[in-house]
Amino acid sequence: MHSPTNAWEQALLSLHTRLAPLFHHPGPQQRSLAYLRGLLSDVERKNGWQLAEWIGERTPDGVQHLLERAHWDVDVARDILRDYVTEHLGDEQGVLIVDETGFIKKGTHSAGVQRQYSGTAGRVENSQIGVFLCYAGQGGHAFIDRALYLPKP
Repeated sequence: MHSPTNAWEQALLSLHTRLAPLFHHPGPQQRSLAYLRGLLSDVERKNGWQLAEWIGERTPDGVQHLLERAHWDVDVARDILRDYVTEHLGDEQGVLIVDETGFIKKGTHSAGVQRQYSGTAGRVENSQIGVFLCYAGQGGHAFIDRALYLPKP
């Protein structure tokens, strides 16, 4: 009999097998799997330091390198994830859900930040607006796409 934990691990390994070729070196390939395991773990705060500690690294440098400087195509990763979701969760009764979410910002240095209406705040605020596409069906639900609204200057 398979335990739920074993089933999750097998699914994660199956997905990572598809994602690993995006990373051109063994270090980022291995760290990406450890990072995904950390995100799915019971680590209370999923920040660079705590995930690095959970992975067994002394500093967050490796995790930060993976997310900030390692060369991999996020759009190809999105396509791989979307295909995986379609194969494993897809059903004829499934629906797509579009959601617009505001991210309140203090400064002006993030892409797309300006004073604009944010449903999150319920008023005009300095914010970014993200649009997310989710799939939901009897087998589960998952985010499958995203876009940052970039206002015209």
